[in-house]
Amino acid sequence: MKAVIAIDSLKGSLTSVEAGNSVAEGLRRVYSDAEILVKPLADGGEGTVEALTAGMGGKRQTVCVTGPLGTPVQCEYGIIEDTATAVIEMAGAAGLPLVPEEKRNPMDTTTYGVGEVILDAIKKGCRRFIIGIGGSATNDGGTGMLQALGYEFLDKAGKPIPQGGKGLEVLADIECVDVIPELKECKFYIACDVTNPLCGPDGCSAVYGPQKGAGPEMVSLMDKWMENYARVAKEKFDKATPEYPGAGAAGGMGFAFMTFTDAVLESGIKIVLEEIGLDKDIRYADVVITGEGRLDGQTAMGKAPLGVAELAKQYDIPVIAFSGCVTEEAVKCNEKGIDAFFPILRSVVSLDEAMDPENAKNNLADTAEQVFRLWKICHER
Repeated sequence: MKAVIAIDSLKGSLTSVEAGNSVAEGLRRVYSDAEILVKPLADGGEGTVEALTAGMGGKRQTVCVTGPLGTPVQCEYGIIEDTATAVIEMAGAAGLPLVPEEKRNPMDTTTYGVGEVILDAIKKGCRRFIIGIGGSATNDGGTGMLQALGYEFLDKAGKPIPQGGKGLEVLADIECVDVIPELKECKFYIACDVTNPLCGPDGCSAVYGPQKGAGPEMVSLMDKWMENYARVAKEKFDKATPEYPGAGAAGGMGFAFMTFTDAVLESGIKIVLEEIGLDKDIRYADVVITGEGRLDGQTAMGKAPLGVAELAKQYDIPVIAFSGCVTEEAVKCNEKGIDAFFPILRSVVSLDEAMDPENAKNNLADTAEQVFRLWKICHER
């Protein structure tokens, strides 16, 4: 028995690797001599730093940076020294959860801290970056991040524009004389799973502004200012393409990376699967095991377990999934490559009991054991 296990984290309960190891324990109760490979899994969003850093032998870093409201926050990111790669979640420095609900206002929130994290990683030798840009509290077009890296965004008087989305109203010029020279050596892989352009009815201000605290009037103003930003950027940077799919991701961070750095925007799960080298690991497996905390209709739309399943089906390998719970819509996963899925709860319990890490580990191991007892019977007859 050769098995490859790549399970997303059970958020609030188990990390990706912990969940994988628990399934491996149950599998070994049935196949004691099984060859089992546990791989970290994430989709570029929350948990990516934890999964890739731990699963690939990296080291966690903590740096104090400017938070979205301009106050200091502690941001964790990962460094994988073998490839001089930094793994960063934008939300750690500029995420919506860092802003109390009553203070949410994309006119004021900044991405400056994201640039400070990148700068810290560059100083520590990193030249490859995997950056998840989901969950932002900002709509500044990434100007704050770029200012931290040395770009100057100036008004008509030649003075720096204010931080936050409001600064784009008075933007008149962009200077790059003081950009840190190491930036030219850096390659950015941006985990981006949306296709919104920068401006217009499908742009970042209109689609994501309301969840960040913007009302209708503010949305209209910010969209107009974002158009001004794109126009000024285009005057000096040929790469500026505000209509590019994903340019509007994270309040314009997609546009910032594509215009001002050497970057590619790709599906988060695609980036992670390539980074962990899952393709070469699964092609000779007898079974691939995946899963996440909750299997539902969104899973079937392309979340991490589906990425694993699609890859496995290229080699016609059976795919089994485990999850904390499933919904009726989870049956759509069967049409997308997950051959069978199993919820792990063994009895009626409270949510706190279900999410207790020790309970979750035991439930995963026990469920995996029973599934592979059946597997063994079917394959040995």
